[in-house]
Amino acid sequence: MIQPPLGLYIHIPWCVRKCPYCDFNSHANGGVLPEAEYVAALLDDLQGEWQRTDGSRPISTIFIGGGTPSLFSGHAIQTLLDGVRARITLATDAEITLEANPGTVEAERFAAYVEAGVNRISIGVQSFNNRQLQALGRIHNCGDAERAARLAADLPLASFNLDLMHGLPGQGVDEALADLRQAIALNPPHLSWYQLTLEPNTPFYAAPPVLPEDDTLADIQEAGHALLLAAGYEQYEVSAYAKPGQQCRHNLNYWQFGDYLGIGCGAHGKITDGAAGTVLRTVKVKTPKAYLAASRGRSEQLTTVTAEDLPFEFLLNRLRLFQPFSLDEFEALTSQPATLLDAGLADAEAQQLLTRDGRMVNLTQRGRRYLNSVLTLFLQD
Repeated sequence: MIQPPLGLYIHIPWCVRKCPYCDFNSHANGGVLPEAEYVAALLDDLQGEWQRTDGSRPISTIFIGGGTPSLFSGHAIQTLLDGVRARITLATDAEITLEANPGTVEAERFAAYVEAGVNRISIGVQSFNNRQLQALGRIHNCGDAERAARLAADLPLASFNLDLMHGLPGQGVDEALADLRQAIALNPPHLSWYQLTLEPNTPFYAAPPVLPEDDTLADIQEAGHALLLAAGYEQYEVSAYAKPGQQCRHNLNYWQFGDYLGIGCGAHGKITDGAAGTVLRTVKVKTPKAYLAASRGRSEQLTTVTAEDLPFEFLLNRLRLFQPFSLDEFEALTSQPATLLDAGLADAEAQQLLTRDGRMVNLTQRGRRYLNSVLTLFLQD
């Protein structure tokens, strides 16, 4: 089993308020943030996670997610990234992304993040329609979103991303495409465009809003996809579009079954031990209070992925990427023989969900549309 590239995910769990559709590990801040205390805990956490690796692989990407990381000051992010660089080996061309909410954006703060080493910003726009933003519980308005995007465009960043949702309450095709056109007009190098889903344990799940019918959703996706292609974007993942060469390297590492250290409240990680032929998944304690109080490690759960589960875990990630993969890649990253996939591949090929060319496997357009159907063909009994 080879050791794949290594990334670092850093979770900052606080938001101004919790959105009704959000099932991420986030918490309304309720006052002053414990910035210094939390950064110290993150760096202590990183020290422990780095010891799980052999230290030979540099960190190639960092993603600071949340929650709302842009609630943290430039000084806190500077201290955090300085501490990261002091403790691990960071690639000289590392991609360092920070998520931002347009409602918490200030020009000086954005500039301070760049000074700290952030070279990519991901802005959670979700919609440019003020009525929809209110329904989604967002704290910003359309003007805030446009201003944040223009600030990002003016900074010396390698790239920036806009997050945009479709399939919103009562949304029709025209309204969804108007949102998308407004996003495209701001010329982001990367666009995450995904459908609103109702997740368990959220207010929207308990009291569902009226969402578009399936036929409307299909029309939105088809027309939006065409609009993005015409604007020069390429779809490289289920919900990600990018200008050529502007794919999110951190997310690519996830979908290519790469490794990542996860630090922070509720963060997940994946670490491969090539010599032992094992994959370890880590989950940190979920509540900020418990995370900050931990003195002997912050892991809530450590799970070694079984050999039986590795093939499906590989496919669950790799098939999200709309590019072929080789069976040699599968064997190198799982230490499992590719023959384990024979029955599922044959069924999927017969249903015109994928094609095979020697040891190369590629989803068809039908397979991309019905990805869950493809994956069920590979589930263990």
